[in-house]
Amino acid sequence: MKQYNTINQWIRPEIQQLTAYHVPDPGDAIKLDAMENPYQWDQALIDQWLQVLRGTALNRYPDPAARELKLNLRTIMQVPENMDVILGNGSDELIQMLILSLNGKGRTVLAPEPSFVMYRIIAQVVGMQYIGVPLDANEFKLDLPAMLEAIQTHQPALIFLAYPNNPTGNAFASSDIEQILEISTGLVVIDEAYAPFAEQTFMSRLGEYPNLLVMRTVSKLGLAGLRLGLLAGPVEWLEQIDKTRLPYNINVLSQVTASFALQHYAVLEQQTQQIRKDREDLLKALNAIDSVQAWPSQANFILFRVAEAQSVFENLKQQGILIKCLHGSHPLLENCLRVTVGTTDENQIFLQKFLGTQK
Repeated sequence: MKQYNTINQWIRPEIQQLTAYHVPDPGDAIKLDAMENPYQWDQALIDQWLQVLRGTALNRYPDPAARELKLNLRTIMQVPENMDVILGNGSDELIQMLILSLNGKGRTVLAPEPSFVMYRIIAQVVGMQYIGVPLDANEFKLDLPAMLEAIQTHQPALIFLAYPNNPTGNAFASSDIEQILEISTGLVVIDEAYAPFAEQTFMSRLGEYPNLLVMRTVSKLGLAGLRLGLLAGPVEWLEQIDKTRLPYNINVLSQVTASFALQHYAVLEQQTQQIRKDREDLLKALNAIDSVQAWPSQANFILFRVAEAQSVFENLKQQGILIKCLHGSHPLLENCLRVTVGTTDENQIFLQKFLGTQK
């Protein structure tokens, strides 16, 4: 009888050691755990969108270059004319493309921590060494001396800087980022997933540094279901990275829907402005609670610390409020929770239920 080899013999050890990215089933809970825009379109806009979809040919492959969508995104996101653009199936695919393109024997990817977990996970999946540099423990600023020392020591091929940072919500000092760009010999990718809620961007500075790329997504604008990300930068870099992109990676429904949505960008922008206003109200309310330490945010979520984070998380979950428990994910996030800014009503329900956990 033929002897079959086992999973342990064939699956790479580093893959076996990973834990798959887990997303809980929200059920009927108020969902404030995933940094989503809580607002849907009104019925009139939905009807217009459905009319566009009726004319979409599902029997044909999508435009492999997504040319119309790229033009719309370039305009909305103010990509400089002399820069190129690559689209990905969410930022995750772009991160994977970057790491695949720059991976090699002895090469490293570096990022401050805590930050977006996919930088580490994707590096581990493709077998590239990952270096995490802890942030300042009090305000989650970049520990610039530690970052510069790590860059000098490891000479990373790729550096990710989330700007604003997830899960802390703060935007690093631009002067710190400039020093990192100046000292780095590899690529530095500024991940601006939360740009709609922030007050600054490096998009207009593309070309100022030859190793600078900027990454964006439409997820936080209210289009998370489309899974659409954008990487912008010099043609010389992007034409090489584009070689790792799978053909037809942006499906036709995503292309058509995103183009339609961007033609009605004023609706998305109005929702964004409401979220920014509600963010400040929510932060003020959290900071008014003696048992809470909440940090200022330039994203669409707020990080805060309580005495017993896991207990508070479970209590809220039982009451139909789903937020993110970060306790145990990184030493700097001990007893930390992260709440997405929802609708005004959702925020009030969260605060009411949360206050009940603090008595």
